[in-house]
Amino acid sequence: MKLLLDSHIYLWWLADDPRLLPSARSSISDPDTVVFISAATVWELAIKSNLGRLDVGGADLIGEIAENGFVELPVTAHHAERAASLPPHHGDPFDRMLVAQSQLEQLILVTCDAAIAEYDVATLG
Repeated sequence: MKLLLDSHIYLWWLADDPRLLPSARSSISDPDTVVFISAATVWELAIKSNLGRLDVGGADLIGEIAENGFVELPVTAHHAERAASLPPHHGDPFDRMLVAQSQLEQLILVTCDAAIAEYDVATLG
């Protein structure tokens, strides 16, 4: 299984937050699962943290990728083109990027964002 974590799921994982559903927690921790963290997620969380709109609890967002055995997923021109062509179901450009990356890389997007379900993308919540 190959997963891409939405920003809130990544934070919930790092904080061992009970809002992370047991099914998602189990899938993420499965040793046969490859878990990706998008550069767009780090970008979004860093922006919100620097603006004082989000407390990341002192987490090293980049360092935690490798520390947790996850894989960094860069944003490519193909991802950008796909994100721009998506229907306007979701106004958040970071979430649209995650949808595009999930589609192009054939990843399951782990999210609790209901608006993402309107896209043609596999999800796990």
